[in-house]
This record gives sequence, C-alpha cells and structure tokens, in this order.
Amino acid sequence: MLKLALLTSIAASIFLTFALSGLSFFKFIQWNPLDYTTRYGILQDSHPLVQWIFLAIFLFVIILIFYLIMQYVSFVPAFFSSLVIGGVFALLTEWAIYGLPAELESFTKLSVPFIITVIVAARFVFETASFHYQANENERQNKLPYKDSVIK
Repeated sequence: MLKLALLTSIAASIFLTFALSGLSFFKFIQWNPLDYTTRYGILQDSHPLVQWIFLAIFLFVIILIFYLIMQYVSFVPAFFSSLVIGGVFALLTEWAIYGLPAELESFTKLSVPFIITVIVAARFVFETASFHYQANENERQNKLPYKDSVIK
C-alpha cells in the first residue's frame, strides 16, 4: 500500500512540477515557481535544475501526506474533496505568494489555470487513494479463514 502511495505521489509531483514550469513559461502565472529560493534564501546560487528538483521533492512530500490522509476519508466523494481541498490549497498558495489583502478585488489577480492544475492533481491523488483503500478493504474482507489447498 505504501508503494502505491509513493508511486502516486511521485507521478503527481512530476506532473505538478512540469505544469508549473509550463504555466510559468507561457505566462499563465505572473510569479516564478523558483522565487522560493530568494524568499527563503536557499539554493540561490545553484543551477535552476537543482531548484526544480528541490521543488519537486517538496511537492512530493506534500502530496504523500495528502495521499495518506485522504485514503481514510473514503465516505466523502473524491470529486468534492479534491475540488474543495485542491481549490483552497491553490487559493492559499497564490494568496501567500502575492501577499494579497482579504478583499473581493483580490480574486481577480488569481490565476485560474494554476487553480485548475492543482485541482486536477488533487483529483488524481485523492481518487487513487480512495479507490485503493476501498479495494484493500474489500480484499481483506474476502480472505478465506483457511488455506486454499484445504478442501472443505
């Protein structure tokens, strides 16, 4: 089960890293995903590839934590949870990056493609976590109390 969580988190973090680079390259977001290096004073002098890899590792850890939490919330449909949690996470991320005030006019500065990208990644992670948790539970319930070689 942990192997699947790791693989799903790796795939989602790679997707988000490439999506962030694409959104930044085509100017769909007004901020640079690598600005964290100057804001926090880490990896400033290193190659941009190293900075992207560090960002991917950070995203991997966050996604893995969300995967492990969301596999136990199977009674909430993954569509709604990914929409709410992914949307809130994307909004809070851009709010923190821009340092926007809590006003209605601030919503016009947010990037819709970024929010949609985060929601899609959240849907992938939450749906996978929910499905495999339910499949694992069904497999445990269908275990036979005796060995397969015993004829009853």
